This record gives sequence, C-alpha cells and structure tokens, in this order.
Amino acid sequence: MKKSTNQATETQLLQLLKKVLPKATHDPELAGKIYEAVEHELRTTSRTTAFEKFCSRVALPDLEPASVQDAKRQISESFPDADVTLRPNRKEKSLEVEVALPDGAQFTGEIKVNANPEAESDEPEVKLKFIPFPVCLPGDKELVWLFAKREDLSPDEAGIALTKCEDDFWGSKTGQKLLRDRVERCFPEFVSRAPAGLLAEAGLKRHHKTPEAIKVLRQGKK
Repeated sequence: MKKSTNQATETQLLQLLKKVLPKATHDPELAGKIYEAVEHELRTTSRTTAFEKFCSRVALPDLEPASVQDAKRQISESFPDADVTLRPNRKEKSLEVEVALPDGAQFTGEIKVNANPEAESDEPEVKLKFIPFPVCLPGDKELVWLFAKREDLSPDEAGIALTKCEDDFWGSKTGQKLLRDRVERCFPEFVSRAPAGLLAEAGLKRHHKTPEAIKVLRQGKK
C-alpha cells in the first residue's frame, strides 16, 4: 500500500510541476529540462529504494558457493533479463550485488548473511485491483487499446503514466536500437514491444498486445 501511495504522490508532484513551471519561467526549454530532471530523479530514487528492499528480503545463510548460487537464482527470477554480478565479501559477511537491466539502468546493493531475511511488512498487504483502462489516439478514436490500471489511479494519472512509459521505452537501449533499425516511433509499435515490467511499475497492465477496432453491434429485429 505504501508503494502505491508513493507513486500517487509522485504523479501529483509531476502534475503540479507541469502547472507551475510555465508560470515560473517563460522559457519553455528550461521548463522542460527542469521537469525531465525531476521526473528522472524521482524514478531513479523510487527504483533504488525498491531494489534495496528487495536485497533485504533475500535469504543468505552463509557465503558458501551453494548459498551464493541460490541468492543469484532468487535475483535472476525477479530480474529475468538482467545481467547479475555477485561478489562475496567474507570480511563484512555480505554479498555485493550488481544488476544491469536491458534498459540501461544499473543497481548496486548488499545482501547481509542472514538465514532469516527481513519480512516485507508486518502489516497485511492490501492488494489493489486492476480495472479496464481503454485508450485511443486523437486521430483514430475507433481504434482502442484495452489496458488495465490500478484502481487507485485516476484516468488522468494513468494517462500520464502511460505516456511516461512510452517515453522511457523509446529512450531505453532497446528503443534506441529499434529506432536505428528504422522501426517507426509510434504508439502501436510501443504497445506491441513494451516490456510488461515497465508497465507494471507504473501501475498498468496490457490486456491485449494486438489492437482491435471497436465492434459495432447490429441492432436486433424488433
């Protein structure tokens, strides 16, 4: 629940910045740079905090090869496409962790030797439901993509999150490679190629990869 609250707060802050910056400066380029810098810092801080909490929950009874391998398995299951590097530190009785994600992000952490890792939370976890979030482009409102959003996100917040996901995707190493391969930078290509994890981190899910036009039902005979 705390993670959802933090994400909602970050979204509200970014919305506030969009309103305030144009009033604080008449230089749109400067306003855009400030917004992007704040957005990037919020995202980096949030992901780093999440990674540190993840490391605190990994069981590591000792630094024997079998235990280190088991820790690597736990990390690889959570980050399936990442490059994972582990360095045992016997003096500090810890395991140094480096994770490099396909989008270029890198995280470092430390797993202390502990057979009983930190519990995720003493409070019961409140699982938020996902509800339908259909979207369309201004130029073709009959072509709808059916996403899902966390129920605590408003349509506007979900829209901002989806736009941010698209920007992050095309700015990633994978997105840049696709652009060099002359894949068109457009919403349909993003929908079909975006990693599920990228959307999930923003509180979104993709119901259908393939967009379909709205079905117009025929009126039955009276």
